Amino acid sequence: MKKFFLLLPILFLACKSQDGVDPKKSKDDFREFKVLDSAYLTKEQVFGPLLGQVQRFRESGLTNNRTQEIETVVLEGSIPAVQQAIFDGQLTYEELTLFYLDRIYTYDRWNTKSLNAVIALNPQALEQARAADRDLQYLKSQSAVFNPYSLKGMPVLLKDNINTEDMVTTAGAAVLRENSTTNAPLVDKLRQEAAVILGKANLSEWAYFFCGDCPSGYSAVGGQTLNPYGRRSLDTGGSSSGSGVAVAANFAMAAIGTETSGSILSPSSANSVVGMKPTVGTINGQGIVPISSYLDTAGPMTKWVIDNAILMDAISSVELFEKGIGSLATADLSGKRFGVFPAYRENPLYAQALKDLENLGATLVDLEERELELKGFLQLLNLDMKKDLPAYFMGQSNEKYRGWDVEKVMQYNRQDSLRSMPYGQKLFQGILNEPPLSDAEFWKFKQEMTAKAQEHFDYYIKNNNLDGFVSINNYDAGIAAVGFYPALTVPMGYGEKGKPFGLTFIAPNEEDAQLYTWASAFEKATMHRQPPANY
Repeated sequence: MKKFFLLLPILFLACKSQDGVDPKKSKDDFREFKVLDSAYLTKEQVFGPLLGQVQRFRESGLTNNRTQEIETVVLEGSIPAVQQAIFDGQLTYEELTLFYLDRIYTYDRWNTKSLNAVIALNPQALEQARAADRDLQYLKSQSAVFNPYSLKGMPVLLKDNINTEDMVTTAGAAVLRENSTTNAPLVDKLRQEAAVILGKANLSEWAYFFCGDCPSGYSAVGGQTLNPYGRRSLDTGGSSSGSGVAVAANFAMAAIGTETSGSILSPSSANSVVGMKPTVGTINGQGIVPISSYLDTAGPMTKWVIDNAILMDAISSVELFEKGIGSLATADLSGKRFGVFPAYRENPLYAQALKDLENLGATLVDLEERELELKGFLQLLNLDMKKDLPAYFMGQSNEKYRGWDVEKVMQYNRQDSLRSMPYGQKLFQGILNEPPLSDAEFWKFKQEMTAKAQEHFDYYIKNNNLDGFVSINNYDAGIAAVGFYPALTVPMGYGEKGKPFGLTFIAPNEEDAQLYTWASAFEKATMHRQPPANY
C-alpha cells in the first residue's frame, strides 16, 4: 500500500507497524515474547478481599444459571440498555459488578485463554455497587425521573497510569508498586457520577515510552497483554492495551485510556472497540503519569459510541452535547464532507466504509498528495518527559518518590533487570541523552511543529470545504496529535484471520462533539462490532 501521509518517528508509541504486526515476524506468531505472565502478581493479589465474594458468585451462578441470565442482558449491551434492565429489576449493580469480576477471574490470568488485561481490582468496587443499588431504590421510592444515560453503578477500568486512592498507580513499572496516591480529577468526576471504579488495566509500560524494542501491551507489573481476537497472532496495539482488550472481552462496561500519539486509537481499532482521543485540555490531565504535558490526554474506550459519549460527558471539563447525549440516536451524515486519503482505498474494509458513508448522505473528497515533514517529534517527547515526570513525582505521586527523575528510575531498574526491564530501557536513555533547550526555545519549537500540522489539515479543509477526515486505525494519529485535532475510531470490520480494523474520524480542534455524531451514524448503519469468539 502506498502511503503518502506523514509517518512520524514516534508512531511506535501506538504500534510497531501500520498493520499492527511487526513485518519481520510471521503473521501466524508475530512475536516471541520474552515475558508472558507477570512476575509480580498472583490471582490472590489481583482480587484481594474480593476473591471470596467472586468465588461464591461463581458457585451460585453455576448452580442456578444466574450468570447466564445476567450474560443475556449485559454481554454486548450498551449503558442505556443495561441501565434500563437494572431499573426494571432484571439485575442489580452489585450483580453487574460481580459478573465482570467473574469474567476477569475466568479469562484474564493463569490459564490457556489468559489476556493479562487487568493489573489490579478495586477492593471498594462491590461497596460502590451496593451504594448505587441503595441510591436507585431511594430514587424509585421518590418516583424520580429515570436517566438511562447515567454512569451510576457502571463498572469502569482505569489505565494504570491514572491516580486513584483505592489502588496504587504503577504505569506498569516495578519501581512504582508503592505509588499510592489521591484521586486524579477525572476519577473524582467518575465517582461524582457514582460510577464503580472496578480496577486498573494493564498498559504498555510508561505508556510505551520506555523500552523501545518491547512489544505493545507489555509491562513489568502486568505482564504481556494479549489480543482476544488472536492471542498470539494479533497485536494489542498500545499503549492503552489493557483498556482496549478489557472492553473487547467484556471485563468492564467501559475503560479509560490515555494517548500521546495513537495510544487510544491503536488499541481501540486493534480490539474492535470505540476509542476517543479528545482535544487536549478537554479532560483534566492532573494525576496522570505523563509523557508530554503538551500532548497527553485521557479518553474513553467502550463497545459502543453512545457509551463513549456518556463516559466522555462525565469526565470532560467542557459542555460537549448541547442537545443531550440522546440526540446521537438520530444522528445522520447528510451534507457532511470528508477528506479521503486515496491510498487507503486499497484496504477493502475502508473502501466499503466509504460506500456506506456515501449511502448515508456524506460527500467524500479524494485528497491530493502533500508531503509534510515534522522533524523533532521524538525530541519534543524527550524534553517534555524529562521535566514532566519529575514534576509528577514532586506533586502527584506518593511522597516516597519526591525528587525522583528518569535517571533514578533507570538506576532502580538495573538492580533487578531481568524482572524490571527485560527489553531494556532504550527510550529512557534517549531522554537522558537529549540536549536541553531554553524554555523560550522549546515553546517556539512546539508552536512551530503544531502550526505545520494544523496547516497541513487546514489546507485540505479550506480548499475542499471539508467537515473532517476519515482514516484507518491510528494511521494519522501523529499529525492529529501535534495539530491538536481530536479523533475517534469505531469498528469497521474484520480482515484476514479476523483482524479488527477501525474507521477513524478526525475533526478540527475542539470539534469533539461532531465526531460522536459522525461515528454514531456510521455505527448505527453498519453495526460491525462482534465480540471475540472465545470470550
